[in-house]
Amino acid sequence: MNPTHKFKKIFYGASDNPLIQFVRYFFVGGFAFIIDFGLLYILTEYAGLHYLLSATLSFIAGLVVNYIISCIWVFNNSKFRNRIVEFLFFAAIGVVGLGFNDLLIWLFTDCIGTHYMFSKIVAAAMVYLWNFFARKYLVFK
Repeated sequence: MNPTHKFKKIFYGASDNPLIQFVRYFFVGGFAFIIDFGLLYILTEYAGLHYLLSATLSFIAGLVVNYIISCIWVFNNSKFRNRIVEFLFFAAIGVVGLGFNDLLIWLFTDCIGTHYMFSKIVAAAMVYLWNFFARKYLVFK
């Protein structure tokens, strides 16, 4: 298989291949992370919100972006016919991820003493794996 065909297979068209979905989710998660990370900084530094409140609000914004792009590009087959039910399951997984996110940010920031932005990077890496596998196997076929 030539490199152009591999590239197209990874980035274009529907796929049920878990490896292709994982690669796509990496890009979607990265984009959602940029939104999450940027809002965390803006809400904390410029809006004056406590870093945990900022982390919660920015995580929710990233969750919505992640859901929309994941439904369009990563996971093509939902286990649910109703999009509202699908989103509720997707969001419930996100709420668990949010709990992990806020707990890890708090642990690294308040208990270990790292900067909240560094704590966010560590938390995001850990929560990313939870979100992908939970959504792959609980929400999508």
